[in-house]
Amino acid sequence: MESNLNQTGTSRIDEGEFPVYSATLGPDVIDIRSLAKQTGKFTFDPGFTSTASCESKITYIDGEEGTLLYRGYPIDELAENSDFIETAYLLLHGDLPSGEQLDVFRGNITYHTMVHEHFKNFLNGFRRDAHPMAVMCGAVGALSAFYHDSTDIHNPEHRIISTHRMIAKMPTIAAMAYKYIMGQPFIHPRNDLHYTENFLRMCFAVPAEEYEINKVAASALDKIFILHMDHEQNASTSTVRLAGSSGANPFACIAAGIACLWGPAHGGANEAALRMLMEIGTVDKIPEYIRRAKDKDDPFRLMGFGHRVYKNFDPRAKVMKKATHEVLEALDIKDPMFAVAKELERIALEDEYFVEKKLYPNIDFYSGITLRALGFPTDMFTALFALARTVGWIAQWQEMLEDPNQKIGRPRQIYTGADRRDYVPINAR
Repeated sequence: MESNLNQTGTSRIDEGEFPVYSATLGPDVIDIRSLAKQTGKFTFDPGFTSTASCESKITYIDGEEGTLLYRGYPIDELAENSDFIETAYLLLHGDLPSGEQLDVFRGNITYHTMVHEHFKNFLNGFRRDAHPMAVMCGAVGALSAFYHDSTDIHNPEHRIISTHRMIAKMPTIAAMAYKYIMGQPFIHPRNDLHYTENFLRMCFAVPAEEYEINKVAASALDKIFILHMDHEQNASTSTVRLAGSSGANPFACIAAGIACLWGPAHGGANEAALRMLMEIGTVDKIPEYIRRAKDKDDPFRLMGFGHRVYKNFDPRAKVMKKATHEVLEALDIKDPMFAVAKELERIALEDEYFVEKKLYPNIDFYSGITLRALGFPTDMFTALFALARTVGWIAQWQEMLEDPNQKIGRPRQIYTGADRRDYVPINAR
């Protein structure tokens, strides 16, 4: 991968002089790679919130403007006009495919959806009440034992094969995790169905009757997958890159990303939003919870409103809001929780307190409602997130391998422990 960084000047830091580069979009960056050499010092940046760890051409976010671009394309345009497989091609290859390229790519994914038959024996080792993310972590990591013929990261053909295998098998594994916990038989994938339709069938079909695909449900889930594909250098993506920087095989890297995503501060936001709706329970209790949300001394917070990155309306939420309402109308589900959600949504978009603080409903608010309407239990929400984010993780992993500036990750620290001291024999202590 060639660098697109253009030096625009220099910056002096503690008597050192460092180049300043401009990005295609976003703020300039100060290159401090020679900081320790020039000054004998290094920076302190917990969480790396002011540090660019890599150069990337995949995703761009402007939180102030509420912008999210995949390879330059606005997320709402892709979610409304594309599908999961075409968007996956875009993230992996950098451009939208031609019709022929898309057919080939779609075929490569479709014909890799089955997993090794012995994989069932591996799943049988888990307890039936295991969390789906626990199963996903173990199962994806174990793929390197089943498909060790494509784990040479220096072999371009191996990288392509492992990429196709992971994208294709992730919905199969997620559906198997769901079926295993439900105590139902596994459903094999079908090659005549689209990616998301196939996943819904593998989750909800049973051998006793034919499963009918609901097009509205499949379309909504496809949008959820597209909207969650990538989100710049978040915690799980950074984890995948860090694992990959050591030369780990791609299955191990994605398993590391899944483990990081499992953390409630990262991948559990839509589950938290839904649990909040369950806690509120009925529409008549909303005023009490709104009052508590406005009280600085009350620990209660409205989940699914506002966003750490977006200081404006979450661009993904605009698409998800429409899809959510379409699903609720098409499935005609009578659930008091959805009435609570609609009223909370109305208040957040009209109440002066929420509008002033820009606490708009985010994608987690809408996706949680949609996934519940589709029939998924809350424990599966993060597993579905992992399924979608796999494409972004792989794209970032591939980009890292091709980056000439890539080095094994090795953050520094500020040591604040004991000063040097001599060992004291035990009989003198």
